[in-house]
Amino acid sequence: MSGFSLDTDSLADEDIASLTRHWVEHAVIGLNLCPFANSVFRRNQIEYRVSHAREPEALLQDLSSALQSMIETPADTVDTLLLIHPWALTDFLDFNDFVSVAEEWLDQAGLSGVLQIASFHPDYQFAGVAADDVTNATNRSPFPMLHLLREDSLDRAIASVPDTDEIVERNLALMRKLGESGLKDLQQRIIEAARAERAG
Repeated sequence: MSGFSLDTDSLADEDIASLTRHWVEHAVIGLNLCPFANSVFRRNQIEYRVSHAREPEALLQDLSSALQSMIETPADTVDTLLLIHPWALTDFLDFNDFVSVAEEWLDQAGLSGVLQIASFHPDYQFAGVAADDVTNATNRSPFPMLHLLREDSLDRAIASVPDTDEIVERNLALMRKLGESGLKDLQQRIIEAARAERAG
């Protein structure tokens, strides 16, 4: 599944957040790609924050602000945060390089072991996997985004699952079963659900 082919310049922040929220609901939770996502979603503990950054330096500042916000906000209010950046690092290789920089910055800030960064991108590509391999879709999102997680919450969630490796294998098998056509149908349902929400 390649990118959602969205004209980001025509979208307001509310549209971007809505598309992302419906992606979480229909793809991440609907396909059970992450068994930990449903509880925080239902409790409205996910923050969807849109960055207007167009350069990595500006995005790093927004990331710093988002991380500080996570530290200052109780987990029962915001357990996880999606920093969505539609106009920065649209090239996946540049994005991937930035993720390494962000993780190094997290370590230097003394936040390793407290917060963690996961990454999603419309053109996500796993190392050693062809760009058109359908299994890349497990990490493909409507927009580039950095997912900020609390280590404590993540540890508790992982402890409740007997075998996390089994989740990965199941997700890869599911992507192969859905195939390109099934994933395109899913994309369309997400877009239509977001449009209906905004229209209503």
